[in-house]
Amino acid sequence: MKRILIALICFISLFSSCAFGIGRVEERAEREEKKQLGGNVLVAYFSATGTTEAVAEEIRDILGADIYKIEAEDEYTSEDLRYYTDSRADREQNDPSCRPGIKGRADNMERYDVILLGYPIWHGKAPRIVSTFLESYDLEGKTILPFCTSHSSGKGSSDIDLHSLSEGSAWLEGRRFPAGVAREALEEWLKEMGIEKNRRPVFDFEKRSVMLNSGYEMPINGLGTYSLHGDTCINSVKAALRSGVRLIDTASAYGNEEEIGEAIREAIREGTIKREDIFVVTKIYPGSEMANPESSIQASLDRLDIGYVDMMLLHHPDRNDVKAYKAMERFAEEGKIRSIGLSNWYVKELTEFLPQITILPALVQNEIHPYYQENDVIPFIQDLGIVVQGWYPLGGRGHTSELLNDPVIREIARAHSVSSAQVILRWNLQKGVVVIPGSSNPSHIQENTELYHFELTADEMGRINGLDRNEKHDWY
Repeated sequence: MKRILIALICFISLFSSCAFGIGRVEERAEREEKKQLGGNVLVAYFSATGTTEAVAEEIRDILGADIYKIEAEDEYTSEDLRYYTDSRADREQNDPSCRPGIKGRADNMERYDVILLGYPIWHGKAPRIVSTFLESYDLEGKTILPFCTSHSSGKGSSDIDLHSLSEGSAWLEGRRFPAGVAREALEEWLKEMGIEKNRRPVFDFEKRSVMLNSGYEMPINGLGTYSLHGDTCINSVKAALRSGVRLIDTASAYGNEEEIGEAIREAIREGTIKREDIFVVTKIYPGSEMANPESSIQASLDRLDIGYVDMMLLHHPDRNDVKAYKAMERFAEEGKIRSIGLSNWYVKELTEFLPQITILPALVQNEIHPYYQENDVIPFIQDLGIVVQGWYPLGGRGHTSELLNDPVIREIARAHSVSSAQVILRWNLQKGVVVIPGSSNPSHIQENTELYHFELTADEMGRINGLDRNEKHDWY
């Protein structure tokens, strides 16, 4: 009897453990689903009269999402939209096979987890151009959340009718909104649907800054100080600060942290800046520095002597890089370093490194220029919620002249009445890459800050993207 009782207790215990395990699996699956809905979001919309566009832009602002306007190759006129007059809209909606052409394409569709798809209601359905959009991309595995606008009619079956056009997608139930819908109503709907803000950093071109995942704001253009030493370094940094530059990049390996600190302290004494106005980045190097990270970090802080460092990076991967990063984490907890990150880490290195640390890097700094674009690496990093910064934005030692004289870049520069350098730096910014061009020439330093009075078109961005040679100009 005793044996039977023990066996029964073991069975109950085992059953309870299994049930608990199943519960844990279900909870984990639910969390994963929420995580997917909180991934990178694209708001794609078609708008003929501006009503849907207004809602789409409000959703974009709420989520910090990217936005793509579906534009017809043959633009719709007011006559085309005169319903029940055998107008163009009437004919298209009455023909299920109609697929109006779309102007251009959405870039990097593969990076998005969630697509909010907006459209007006035409004869109780989505305009046929929305079908063209859905059939133009591989959307398998993506979550699609439709939203539509109309003045009086409901959404009908407009969202369900689209499901067959992308059967591999996870479709959520759509919602109809009237013109002028309140932002609060959109926020409540998005919350209800489990759609969270984009992880990807968003550049604020008005403030010329980006919010890091550490909670600190960083300028998106600055000065690189590699090869600057002595009075040349001090004068260059002070010239940059007078020109409005507020991001300074240095490193232990550059051997100029003392000069950087001196230039900053002088500029503060002269009233050019306040300490809190600038953002200073430095790095510790592989080998002995990462083998003894606490003393190396403190030595860097002492050489700069500016109170705290806004960001410290590991300069390269190293056998002691996890140890060194954890030391930076401790300094960050103490407030001596405000943000931490990495330099010269790529997809493989990040995939192996990130699971071993606690604080997500705020920034990854890699070589990026039109001849070495890292178009696979940049979105990978950004999708993690990490800002990308590019060194050698103008090509680097021995390659700058060739890049600045590239015929494509020179032609685009002439079209905007700017320099080739400004075109390249603006191209980086529009790709979401922070730029730190180096120079000791005050006029060049000033020119490299003047990046916000013009914008490259999608065609110009595409032409520069076409210059990629996968040509690295330094070994790391």
